[in-house]
Amino acid sequence: MKATFHGHACFLLEGDGKRVVIDPFFTGNPAAVIGPDKLPKLDAILLSHGHGDHLGDAIALAKRDTATIVATYELAQFCGDHGATIHAMHIGGAHQFPFGRVKLVPAFHGGRVDGDPTGKYTTNPCGVVVGLGGKTVYHTGDTALTLEMQLLEGRVDLMLVPIGDNYTMGVEDAVRAVGFVKPKIVIPMHYNTWDVIRADPRAFQKGVGTQAQVVILAPGESYQLS
Repeated sequence: MKATFHGHACFLLEGDGKRVVIDPFFTGNPAAVIGPDKLPKLDAILLSHGHGDHLGDAIALAKRDTATIVATYELAQFCGDHGATIHAMHIGGAHQFPFGRVKLVPAFHGGRVDGDPTGKYTTNPCGVVVGLGGKTVYHTGDTALTLEMQLLEGRVDLMLVPIGDNYTMGVEDAVRAVGFVKPKIVIPMHYNTWDVIRADPRAFQKGVGTQAQVVILAPGESYQLS
């Protein structure tokens, strides 16, 4: 299974001939090195929440590839009402898709859906646990440190965790989150996109120490899980 970082909180996961993207923020993302038009054909699009820097190009990509958007019920309905193919879920639920298994887990953040002036689609943010290519990936979404993370202890091959502070965990709490989950590998995300979330991934790596292997990716770089 291969994970490619596209800046901010966007990752492309590829395994067993399937491709899924998480939080596809390309257009307007100052950290992205490609546009959405350069993304290969997708099987699914997974969303942690509805803020514009995570919802991003999801609807356009879903229409382009006839790919399914997987999200919490209200956010999925928003995408469906804008013409996308959807599969609605909610926190605590899991589903086996043709590309792999998805489970939504708690995250502490805001629930607004950008593009919804009515508030009709406001939803709970979530983390996403994906089984793909024989590996388990935990994308925490935008979140504070939560005790619920301990429920995933020893069950995660790759953890994708924010370190940028201000809107999410900073370095110190992200290090504690790694201690809760005990993944084999961790990749920091959601930092240095803007000055307000500037953080040093090397400080995170030093803090994690021997708890897990820390892989620092620049936008456009990939990591192959063997």
